[in-house]
Amino acid sequence: MAKTTAQDSAVAARGFAARLPRVRRSDAPLFAWLMVLPAVAVLLAVTVYPLIYSLRESFYRLELSFSPVAHWVGVQNYVDAFTKDPRFWPAMGRSFYLVGFGVLIELVLGFGLALVLNRLGRTRTLVTALLLVPVMIAPVAVAIEGVVIFNNSWGPLNYLLSQIGISGPVWLGDRSVALNSILLADVWQWTPFVAIILAAGLRTLPEDQYEAAAVDGATRLQLFRTMTLPLLQPLIIVTVLIRAMDIFKTFDTIYVMTGGGPGSATETASFYTYLQGLQFFSFGYAAAISYIQLIVITVIASILVRRMRKGLG
Repeated sequence: MAKTTAQDSAVAARGFAARLPRVRRSDAPLFAWLMVLPAVAVLLAVTVYPLIYSLRESFYRLELSFSPVAHWVGVQNYVDAFTKDPRFWPAMGRSFYLVGFGVLIELVLGFGLALVLNRLGRTRTLVTALLLVPVMIAPVAVAIEGVVIFNNSWGPLNYLLSQIGISGPVWLGDRSVALNSILLADVWQWTPFVAIILAAGLRTLPEDQYEAAAVDGATRLQLFRTMTLPLLQPLIIVTVLIRAMDIFKTFDTIYVMTGGGPGSATETASFYTYLQGLQFFSFGYAAAISYIQLIVITVIASILVRRMRKGLG
């Protein structure tokens, strides 16, 4: 009885499938495009259209504080950024400072943590989960924690320094150290991210080659310099690229911790773009300097990708 019921069900399923409209092979590309059309439409709406619109706006002078009428100025906004704006290039310099030192510190510390993780046994999973905690915290929350930690009056950092006889600086109010406070907050949050990526790469390295080199008398430093670094070069470049792009556009941490101050000491390129667009309402000029930043990031990314391809080749 059960066998007969199963056969009847199979016959019914084949009959239902036969009645379904079949897609001809010639209609397959059209059907595929229809399936991806909603995703393409959303991508065009939220990415491509704003990109094109902002590029168009960068060739206009639109000062909403004075007039709602946009005036065509061509490349004058770009020329002004390069030649007349006394705040743009210092802001770019601060962005490069954060990118250079931030990526370097995170890479060195991340490599050290990755080597430690690679030597752990059963506790590796627990330690990895704990390292992920800073990464999962929102940057705004990290910035609020930074405001508390770096407070020169009642912050825990200066209190600990005072216990060993060191008078801590005014971290967020001193022009000479405020940018480094932003840097320390970024390093604290994203070094575990770099460490976990590099630890995953270390576990993929061929152990037999290391054993053969060790038998030949290679020291640990020689193994690290001649084998570990070259084998991990593509992964290191990808990690550097991700972190460099992320640090370059840092905004929320600066906005909460210092607001670009004291003065303009922590005013980076992305924060200066925010000021021009949403504080001074100079939309055309803000679009122009944002495209300059896009070109800079694209050039850096192209150099790193070319380096990675060369290493793989």
